[in-house]
Amino acid sequence: MPTRNTRTAKKTQADELAGLDLPKIGPTGRPLREFPVPAPLKSHGPARIISLCNQKGGVGKTTTSVNVGAALAEYGRKVLAIDFDPQGALSAGLGVLTHDAPTIYDLLLGTLKDPNEAIQHTSVEGLDIIPANIDLSAAEVHLVSEVARESILARVLRKVSDQYDVILIDCQPSLGLLTVNALTASHGVLIPLECEYFALRGVALLVETIDKIRDRLNPAIVLDGILATMYDPRTLHSREVLERVVETFGDKVFETVIGRTVKFPDATVSGKPITQFAPEHSSAKAYKQLARELVARGAIA
Repeated sequence: MPTRNTRTAKKTQADELAGLDLPKIGPTGRPLREFPVPAPLKSHGPARIISLCNQKGGVGKTTTSVNVGAALAEYGRKVLAIDFDPQGALSAGLGVLTHDAPTIYDLLLGTLKDPNEAIQHTSVEGLDIIPANIDLSAAEVHLVSEVARESILARVLRKVSDQYDVILIDCQPSLGLLTVNALTASHGVLIPLECEYFALRGVALLVETIDKIRDRLNPAIVLDGILATMYDPRTLHSREVLERVVETFGDKVFETVIGRTVKFPDATVSGKPITQFAPEHSSAKAYKQLARELVARGAIA
């Protein structure tokens, strides 16, 4: 049974700890940090190209492309988003029409030579897009017999990279020829990862694919980081998955974590990023923090 002296010592120790300014611990198990607002750029370009890639669908690739692109544009960066998914979700999420408009498919096939003719402005100043539609699903069949078919997108983007600070490629949920093209054109890869077991299983295969691309096609490509999405701190499963990802990949896991919310579908229906649709929402603030973290890590100027 504890004596009075023991109880007094414990109370004194607790009081001392309460007086300390201990750092708050974030969802990744690391102290929460506030990343500084990026300094304005004196000039633009050449762009750093980043693929948002995961062969599992529904993990937040398009949502992240829309919202981190908008956040970077708000911080004065010139951003070009490439819709590289035949479903055209990125185009829809930014309120861009794709019917009878020049798309990335026309550029890949060479029926359109100048990428500037396919670029459309969005409602966010500084954020442009090259859209896609269902025609892109036929691209792999047409490109399979092309010489150097893995680097066709890289040749397209080379023509406009000097006009932008960052180019974000929203990849389709597969590891086919289109995704290989995106990775071959990219300087870095951002992997959105849903905090769910089945999403976790596929990350090792994706990292292996990136290693193969680095070895055979694009020696400069690096993994910029893994972004935990759809995180729900109320569930043990979400917390365990995130803990396991941090154990495996360490500092490659972004400190910013994107929570699960119904605001994302609402913003998509409106054709606006969440930073415009609900700027005070916690998810809008999280994507702004991700933009600042990317700059702080040196992934973007």
